[in-house]
Amino acid sequence: MNKKYAVFIGLIALSLSSCKTEIDKFKSNYDLEIINDKKDWNIDDTVQISLVDRDAMGVDSVVWSQNARRIDGVVGSTLSRKLTDQPLGELTFKAQIYRNGMVTTAATSIERKNSSAPAIYSYTVKNTYPHASDAYTQGLEFHQDSLYESTGQYGESQIRITTVETGEVLKSMSLPDHVFGEGLTILNKKIYQLSWRGKYGYIYDLNLNQTGAFKYNQSKEGWGLCNDGEFLYKSDGTDKIWKIDPETYEELEYIQIVSDKKTFNNINELEWVNGKIYANIYQENAVFIVDPLTGALEGVINLTRLKDEIPNWDKEDNVLNGIAYDQKKKRLFVTGKRWPKMFEIEITK
Repeated sequence: MNKKYAVFIGLIALSLSSCKTEIDKFKSNYDLEIINDKKDWNIDDTVQISLVDRDAMGVDSVVWSQNARRIDGVVGSTLSRKLTDQPLGELTFKAQIYRNGMVTTAATSIERKNSSAPAIYSYTVKNTYPHASDAYTQGLEFHQDSLYESTGQYGESQIRITTVETGEVLKSMSLPDHVFGEGLTILNKKIYQLSWRGKYGYIYDLNLNQTGAFKYNQSKEGWGLCNDGEFLYKSDGTDKIWKIDPETYEELEYIQIVSDKKTFNNINELEWVNGKIYANIYQENAVFIVDPLTGALEGVINLTRLKDEIPNWDKEDNVLNGIAYDQKKKRLFVTGKRWPKMFEIEITK
């Protein structure tokens, strides 16, 4: 090799190595420190967090967030956050640090406990209706007088309009064989339907004509979906329920479901009922009543006895999954995957 060429290559390699070292040094330089750290955080507490710049590299700017939501109005390397009206569970704070065209992130978290145990409810069955036993139910929702249903499994997934009284399928649209359908919800005359691991969802008009699609962001999978009349709420099989802008599909923030003892994974089907999120945990015979602002588990409807009404119930597969609230007639319905029955229930003590 020509000596001058070898020296030239060596200088380039050294330059690249130096550049890489500078970036690595930048990315590992920053930490977050909770100045007033404590074991138990109360509603009236204020958490104080400082950005630690170990090697005094400096910063150009810092963007703060909590549970994926950007915190506006914070300037500089310190954050003071009052916990009133903030979510329960693990509150994760992040600082996105910008310097000389480079960007890195530092994070820390605190744990907020739920001081109240959930109320435990039972139920009575007011009516029992037929339900298509080929429907691997993933999502269920009323719109006016129609019941919309999303079903799953590869090669079987559909979106349907059905009648409550007979279980008759009035109209259906099959998804491609490679798509596993999941939850659905209806907002502003648009139907939103999730896929499981496809990392995207579909949009339809009320006649099941597809009009668009949307991608997932931080929530990697699609499980359950509901809305509050303004925003979408999406579960992804983890311990998170994501709040989503229905126009931009930005995942604005998330909550966890938190009892007085634990948080819950495998959050599945969701339904918005009178200002609360009704949620099912996959393979559990219960519906959770959740505060959508804090994630506090306020109540549990024990539906264990319903499985005795289902001859093909299976703890691994044909499980409870389907919650629908008829706002017009104030009726609550539940069903399950391939269940031949759908139940109108009334919550009791």
